Amino acid sequence: MMRPFDDATRRNIAAACAAFTRLPEDDAPAALKRAAVAVALTAAGEGDTAFLLTLRASHLRAHRGQWALPGGRCDAGEMPVEAALRELDEELGLRLTHAEVLGTLDDYPTRSGYLITPVVVWVEGSAAIRPNPDEVASVHRIALATIERDDAFDFVAIPESSRRVIRFHHQMSLIHAPTAALIYQFREVLAGRHTRVTELEQPVFAWK
Repeated sequence: MMRPFDDATRRNIAAACAAFTRLPEDDAPAALKRAAVAVALTAAGEGDTAFLLTLRASHLRAHRGQWALPGGRCDAGEMPVEAALRELDEELGLRLTHAEVLGTLDDYPTRSGYLITPVVVWVEGSAAIRPNPDEVASVHRIALATIERDDAFDFVAIPESSRRVIRFHHQMSLIHAPTAALIYQFREVLAGRHTRVTELEQPVFAWK
């Protein structure tokens, strides 16, 4: 289903986020380091709504060359929403305010020791995107209709875990958790479903 990038879509997505009840933060292990990512909604080429997905630079120390939502670790004393907005500025040159924040989804605990908060934001001026080459190899617009397809995600078993590994099929690539899990929950929120993703597994290569 096409979702035009307009005020009606913004209101509908904000309402869906407002209707979503996040899991309590105190359910997560205290030892995890806080991080945040942005589910940044903007216009795609055909005028429909898309989110921004980045390919991390190949020279980064951690998770180099992997698909990711814009984001990173929270600075000392920084709340997740502030961190997501700061990272959008640092990675893509997008300066947003709290007025563009539509909501937050469940925190996702990673095998590498982070607790990631997804922050849904509305980006009017997507023409201003300036990827920072120190962090981002490329940035891509993924139409929401893409993640709403029945075959967009699948779940596989691995011998190392009893939990299912989630995979997002993007063109010729497979995108895994945490990114795939966060995108999947956003897809479910858009459909009015309170689907939890904290138990969806990451592939073994992402455990470090």
